[in-house]
Amino acid sequence: MRLVTGRLHVNPRGFGFVTPDRPVNGLAGDLYIAGTGLGPALHGDRVVARVERPRGAGRAKGSIVRVVERATSRLVGRFEGGVRGAAFVVPFDRRIVADVRIPGPAVGGAVPGEMVEVELTAWPTAAGAPAGRVTEVLGDSEAPGVDTRIMIRKHGLPDAHEDDAIAEARRLGAGVRARDRQGRTDFRRLTTVTIDGETARDFDDAVTLEELPAGHYRLGVHIADVAHYVAEGGALDRAARERGTSVYFPDRAVHMFPPELATGLCSLKPGVDRLVQSCVMDIGPDGEVVRYELHDGVIHSDARMTYTDVNAMLTGQPLAADTPGARLGPLFERMAVLFERLHERRRRRGSIDFDLPEARFLVDDAGRVEAIVAAERNLAHRIIEEFMLVANETVARDLAGRGVPGLFRVHEAPDPVRVEDFEAFAATLGHGLAAPPDAVSPMHFQRLIDRLADTPEARPVALLMLRTMQQARYDPADLGHFGLAATSYTHFTSPIRRYPDLVVHRVLRAARQGGLDGERRRALEGDLPEIARRSSERERRAEEAERELVHWKKVRFMADKVGDEFSGYVTGAAPFGLFVELVEPFVEGLVHVSSMTDDYYRFVAEQHLLHGEYSGKAYRLGDLVRVRLVRVDRERRQLDLALVDVLEAVRGKGDGRAPRRRSRPRTDGPRRGRARGPRRPA
Repeated sequence: MRLVTGRLHVNPRGFGFVTPDRPVNGLAGDLYIAGTGLGPALHGDRVVARVERPRGAGRAKGSIVRVVERATSRLVGRFEGGVRGAAFVVPFDRRIVADVRIPGPAVGGAVPGEMVEVELTAWPTAAGAPAGRVTEVLGDSEAPGVDTRIMIRKHGLPDAHEDDAIAEARRLGAGVRARDRQGRTDFRRLTTVTIDGETARDFDDAVTLEELPAGHYRLGVHIADVAHYVAEGGALDRAARERGTSVYFPDRAVHMFPPELATGLCSLKPGVDRLVQSCVMDIGPDGEVVRYELHDGVIHSDARMTYTDVNAMLTGQPLAADTPGARLGPLFERMAVLFERLHERRRRRGSIDFDLPEARFLVDDAGRVEAIVAAERNLAHRIIEEFMLVANETVARDLAGRGVPGLFRVHEAPDPVRVEDFEAFAATLGHGLAAPPDAVSPMHFQRLIDRLADTPEARPVALLMLRTMQQARYDPADLGHFGLAATSYTHFTSPIRRYPDLVVHRVLRAARQGGLDGERRRALEGDLPEIARRSSERERRAEEAERELVHWKKVRFMADKVGDEFSGYVTGAAPFGLFVELVEPFVEGLVHVSSMTDDYYRFVAEQHLLHGEYSGKAYRLGDLVRVRLVRVDRERRQLDLALVDVLEAVRGKGDGRAPRRRSRPRTDGPRRGRARGPRRPA
């Protein structure tokens, strides 16, 4: 009997896959688990599975033997029943495919329809569904702020800060003391600004810029010195290490540190002294860093600027007379000049610029979403991004050059198999990477982006390119950053909101002060792999929570727009349909292939398109289409769209249905039934 240990991923339709912890001889890819073979396991659990039989092309089928580690003991869902019948909770996460029974004494005051958090008290068995007790009533999912609370609970994000961490933060005081400034480089004479979004309150970074002879600039990137205040191993440090990162939702942030630090003592507010770690770089006319220094410093920010205001200054738009920093126009113009040099330097070496806009929610005074638009990066965003990139890269080179233990931000070259698949698709557009899959460089990808600029294909191709890449992560080894075409890269610029940056600050200070010898070095070398692994996991958890809430808010925003028509671009194609991103509002929906009744459409994987077998009509990535919103599925959190040209074609010829192919019968058995409550639609 062959056994495999790995992580279980369950599909909402009831089956799952086990991803082995390590490669297994004779097992290609994941192990398929039918619904009847899930046993006591739930999505996300680490399990031991029995390999039962091969399943085509080396794939294998198996069943769960036992659970090694539970992903969670709590879940969020909708409370139902409990009046005359038995109570149950329908999990919000559709990958939890069984409802949770709630015994009468465990309902916790919940009423039908409310969202609740449940602690599991019994796990699923072949004979019955899991059971639990209500630990918190979250409220009506449509009420303001409840959706964010649901995401916080669903993803296990620590919301309230620990009492001992808050107490430690309060003992630090509210301002910089005279003794804190001793031995530090004084940058307070330099004009210093922060540039952030309108709603930001945790200001990690400030910048200074001086003109030097011969066309050189001296750029100072000054980062909040969190390491000065947060003692390694203390309550604040332990909590931050567990959290890993701050999480930013559309309506609130879940900070890594208590507000006394995150938006108080460590935040680089204007008009007050603040302690910093500074990377000061002399940059030549070609954008290269010719000299740099790292300092423990103190600054006094002159202005808290916003991206909007700085961009307005740089593009000649009028500003109110009382706009902070209105007199600093010449400084921002010099920043724009330096930005061009740094950006061109990065482009010369092949760094990839995806520049994919994200959704921006416009809300009224009551917090209701009025519009969803694509948030384009303006020149001010790009200036600060470029300054942070060069600081991170300079610090990484310093760490690597010193040969001390460090924490790097690594991004490895993409898998040649994925590159080959991407190249096959690009060829259908008349383009290519012009390099073998195992020898492709970031410059090859960037050149393709440049060739597709301002074309309908640009965004979907960039999205597919992004999916071709590996995920960036943290690692003690200096493995380089493929996407940035950088030999060394780290995260230095955001210690208020990222734990790895705090670790890097500590290492830099210890290295400068000669404190990385012997026992301290060995301790770091033993600790850094676990910090890197956990920080990478916490980052992915935060991104998933942020992404899921944004998507849910989009679905709810569209609820009253059923029947409306919109323009959009095809951003994805699959055997089951087309993903279409609307121009306005900036949301994405699915055109299910079952709604495309004017023909029989086949999915052509190599070309990422759906092809009509009888008409020859094709829908491919980048196509501009007109769609109608036909359904808002709140349960599945999905927007169902229909192609207007298909609807019109069908209307014009009666039924208009093309012959349909018989589908294969299901062979993986029924889903596990729910012990209580209705079956949720697939």
